[in-house]
Amino acid sequence: MPKLKTHRGAAKRFKRTKNGKFLRGKAFKQHILSSKTTKRKRGLRGTSTVAAVDAPKIARMLPYK
Repeated sequence: MPKLKTHRGAAKRFKRTKNGKFLRGKAFKQHILSSKTTKRKRGLRGTSTVAAVDAPKIARMLPYK
């Protein structure tokens, strides 16, 4: 069988947890931050899990992770 290639863009954005779920960074924290409240920016810190409907797509993109 041929080897599968890892989607390099996905590899940089997602990380698999011990239980097999995927972690992602939160959106809307890159620019125009002066108009966003401190509370809103604080809530956008860290990571969150990928939705269950999107997990199979990411698993296909990251076959060896």
